[in-house]
Amino acid sequence: MSTPGLVEGGLIDEALSADLAGASLMLARRFAAGATLWCLAPAWEPHAHHVAVEFVHPVIVGKRALPAVALTGPDLVATTRVSVRPGDVVLAVADAAEPAVRSIMRRAPAWGASTLWIGSGTRPARGAADHVLWLDDPDPRLPATGGFVLLYHLLWELTHVCFEHPGLLAPSVSDCTDEVCITCSDEGRLGEVVLPGSGLDGALVRTAEGEERVDTTLADPVAPGDLLLVHAGMAITRLDDDRPEVRR
Repeated sequence: MSTPGLVEGGLIDEALSADLAGASLMLARRFAAGATLWCLAPAWEPHAHHVAVEFVHPVIVGKRALPAVALTGPDLVATTRVSVRPGDVVLAVADAAEPAVRSIMRRAPAWGASTLWIGSGTRPARGAADHVLWLDDPDPRLPATGGFVLLYHLLWELTHVCFEHPGLLAPSVSDCTDEVCITCSDEGRLGEVVLPGSGLDGALVRTAEGEERVDTTLADPVAPGDLLLVHAGMAITRLDDDRPEVRR
């Protein structure tokens, strides 16, 4: 019986191949724009180091070294928060129930970072990360069998294939050129509280566009680290960081 995501002989199936292609294109575009790749694997730290080494120290002559760092330590949420900058990428190798990874993936849009999640077993909820590379095998021994290593080796290789086609590296341009009123539109952005304020004084909130003052009258009281839905300079509601993130 083959593992979903892999076919007989350990080859990647069509669906996972498409996921790999999309993730690799995203990575190539981010690297071309100056991104750093932040790698974490709370339960399997060697995977985080291995991914970072793959990108920083390419083994094929002529391939460019790409900035990648393994993040470790007891508080990965705090470490990732102070490390990432808008435009960076966070890559996690973890199962879908890993609390630190769930929190980081949830917060990354407020930090302006793209996300990529590699794992196995029960999948994360739809939309939990920008890109998901998953093996649906529930066997807990899978992380040590080489399946994950195969995925991120292919990810590295396909990212460099994208670099061979410079026309792919330009970000897609929106077809919409009309001006939109921020008050009347349905815009809602994720923000993370940096420093709480009070009502109209506003809290200092980190969003993908940077830090800004946000009226928290509708969401008070707020505390550092709280996630807010921000619309037109106002926090509409406070979001629960501990909502279920596993798709069954």
